[in-house]
This record gives sequence, C-alpha cells and structure tokens, in this order.
Amino acid sequence: MTTEHQTGESQSASHEGHDHGDHEHDDHEHGSDSPGHSHAHGHSHAPKDFGFAFALGTALNVAFIVVEAGAGFYANSMALLADAGHNLSDVLGLLIAWGATLLMKRRPTLRYTYGFGSSTILAALANAVLLLIAVGAITLEAVQRLGNSAPPVNDVTIIIVASIGILINGFTAWLFVSGTKHDVNIRGAYLHMAADAAVSLGVVLAGFAMLATGWDWLDPVVSLVVAGVIVWGTWGLLKDTMRLALHGVPARISTDGVRSKLVTLPGVESVHDLHIWPMSTTETALTCHLVMPAGHPGDAFIVSTAKMLQKEFDIRHSTLQFEVGPGISCGSECSV
Repeated sequence: MTTEHQTGESQSASHEGHDHGDHEHDDHEHGSDSPGHSHAHGHSHAPKDFGFAFALGTALNVAFIVVEAGAGFYANSMALLADAGHNLSDVLGLLIAWGATLLMKRRPTLRYTYGFGSSTILAALANAVLLLIAVGAITLEAVQRLGNSAPPVNDVTIIIVASIGILINGFTAWLFVSGTKHDVNIRGAYLHMAADAAVSLGVVLAGFAMLATGWDWLDPVVSLVVAGVIVWGTWGLLKDTMRLALHGVPARISTDGVRSKLVTLPGVESVHDLHIWPMSTTETALTCHLVMPAGHPGDAFIVSTAKMLQKEFDIRHSTLQFEVGPGISCGSECSV
C-alpha cells in the first residue's frame, strides 16, 4: 500500500508560490477520487524581484560599452577593448538572466507541469560559458600583442574611462548583492559585474604604471591578468550550474542530513528512493519512500514533515510515499 503527499509550497522571484499552488490544486481535484492520496498546500514570500536591477544595469552597461570601445580605439588600448568586450558579454549575461526570471512568472502548463523555473539554471550556465568565451578572446588578443611590439597607448584616457567603469560596474554589482546567497542565476549576474569592476580597477592601476614608467607592454599583460581574474571568479559558478543542470543535489543541502532527519521521525523504520533535485535556482524538490510498518501516519504527520523539510533544508516541494505493513527490505534494487 502506498500513499503520496505533495506539498505546494514554492518560492521564486516571480510567482510568490501561488502559480504552483493553483496548478497543484488542479492535481488535488483530479486525485480526489483516489482515497490513497492527500494533499496540503501553502504559500511563502517570494524572493526579491530584481527586474529594476536588470533594467538599470543593462542600460548603464550598454552606454558604457559604447564609450569604452570608442576610447579603446582612440587610446590604442587593448586593456580597454578587452574590458569593453567583457562588458558586452556582461550585457548578454544580464539579458539572459533577466529573461529567465521573466519565464519563471509563467504559470505551469499541461506540458510543463513544473513551470519554467529551470530556465534560470540554463541562464546561469549560459552566463558561465559566456564569461569563458570572453576570456578566450581577451587572452588571444593579449598574447598576439605581446608577441609583437606593443603600440603606444594613451595612458590618461585609459585611466579616466576605466575609472568610470569601476563606478558603473560596482554600482550594478551592488544592485544584485542581496540575491547572491540564495540564487545562482542572480549570483551569475553579480559575478559578471563584480569581475568587471575588478578588471576596471586593474586597468586604472596599469594606466598609472604606464604613465609613470612608459612601459606600454603592461597593457596586454593587464589583459592577461584580467582573464585570470574572470576564470577564477567563474569556475565556482560553472561547477554549481553544471550540478544543477544535471539535477544534482544543491550544494547547500546534505542528502545524508535529509535522510538522517527523516529516519528519526516517529514510526519511520527506513527511508529509500530518496531523490532531491533543483526545480530552479531557488526551488528544490524531493521525493522519497518512508517505510512505516505501523500504518499510515495521518495528515498531521504529513504536514509537519513538509514543514520540517522546508524549515531545515529549504525544500519546498516534497512528495512522500508511505509503505505500510511488515518491514520491507529494500535490497540492491532500490535507489538512494
């Protein structure tokens, strides 16, 4: 005998839990004729909406790209051109991340029953790839310039334009900082901007160094340092998003910790077929079988377990299946 419970408590940057709740209410209506199923729903506050941050950040960076690219050609500075190219990838990254947050607002459909929250995972992965492509282009051009005699550059122009870049990119990064701990998609946007602020700072320092020494070869060298900084900041993002894209357990959640907690619940003899996966960059789902020989635990147990999973592990969409009767030996055929 099996009994399922599915909680409808979902949290995202856009639909405040009610989109999933409406969809799951339909499931409840369809399943109401089946005595073996019980459902409970709840709503929670949505994370901060970053629509304004995306709009303002995109506008500021598009304007700065035009200024920086023009200044790069005027000053004959590879460092400025490299930073402008990186800024262009930032704008694309912001647009991708923004588009994903907008998709999250769409209601679930009969075809996409979980909604479109997973688009935020794809956006974060695309952001990481864009950053690495930008690194490749910067590195190639810098190496080519080092192989030839470095052309003279306009140090003052470099310093002025890069200083503006520090302000714009630093401010844009600040717009996203509050969402970096809980949303890898927002963290991707933040890393784009923070990396550019650091890059611009490096360009300013190189400009002062070239102004003092006349060593124009510092310009492509700084570009290589920029590339290293971007790779260092992107690697963690790439690993996290690849894990999410492959439906891996989010880094903040311990599978053993969840299992240990579930097996200590009253009446639970063992836990098997435990699966935890991301529905989006902010939502996590769980399914598992609870072996409870004493019989069905009742609705109070179901509700309290769902609340525990949400409070302790931030798992807001859980499906529990109960196996009652004699103890069941799972054997090697059962999943984790």
